[in-house]
Amino acid sequence: MDRITAAQVFVTIVECGSMIAAAERLEMSRAMVTRYLAQMEQWAGTRLLHRTTRKLNLTDAGERTLERCRQMLRVVEDIDQQAETQGEELRGLLRLSCSQFLGQTALVGAIAQFLQRHPLVTVDMQINNRVINLVEERIDLALRITNDLDPNLIARPLATCASVVCASPAYLAAHGTPLHPQDLTLHNCLTYSYFGKSLWHFDDQGAKSSVAVSGNLSANEPLVLLAGCLQGVGIALQPYQSVAPWLDKGELVALLPGYSPQMMGIYGIYTSRRHMPATLRAMLDFLVEWFATDPGWCNASR
Repeated sequence: MDRITAAQVFVTIVECGSMIAAAERLEMSRAMVTRYLAQMEQWAGTRLLHRTTRKLNLTDAGERTLERCRQMLRVVEDIDQQAETQGEELRGLLRLSCSQFLGQTALVGAIAQFLQRHPLVTVDMQINNRVINLVEERIDLALRITNDLDPNLIARPLATCASVVCASPAYLAAHGTPLHPQDLTLHNCLTYSYFGKSLWHFDDQGAKSSVAVSGNLSANEPLVLLAGCLQGVGIALQPYQSVAPWLDKGELVALLPGYSPQMMGIYGIYTSRRHMPATLRAMLDFLVEWFATDPGWCNASR
């Protein structure tokens, strides 16, 4: 049996969390998936997964083998990509999912440049803030800002997103200015909807701390909280890219200058390394380049 396919099957089993789901994604029979897993374990000379009726867990050897399989598949992917794109212009439809914030501050400009390079590609952007099932909703690439990735997802780091704690001058005049992160517990903080609780994380010269904040306005979209902050409702933790124009005009004030809010990662999430279309690979490569070189985003992310 093909060891490369066996490695792909093993990685897919781990990413899907079950052999049935892996078989569906790979369009294989359950028996074939079982045979490939058995080959991988024979190749490794040890058991790679603890199998129970409810879940699969990697053994220590399975953890090591998983990383080696992923490295091998990346090499295969690079070879396939080179062969696929030589002498052929990119074309086809890409369906992307992202939040309203990322769509407005980054992707519209980035995609405009990408389409100038590849005029035969078509992009369909789906704007939402919920975690979606890429397979069920036929999404090729989801862009997410997070520090809590599901380890079973295939995610490529694209950039980092800096944040700032800020408030309007009117709010500070009425309620005072917090000088330490713990002071935020005494203020009306505008929070993201997350099971009724919000933790803001800070880095003070390497010392990390977290503050539980609360307030009378929450939302699942940072631009809504930005509007509330501008109206003097309370203090917000916002992506720097969103609030930079308002800070420059003095309509918002950056707070806690000695404490840096935790940086967030921006990731591209997709479903398969083995069957990645050339257009998707080109888009991922382009976004890494764009985030690293776009002046507005680079300045905001430092």
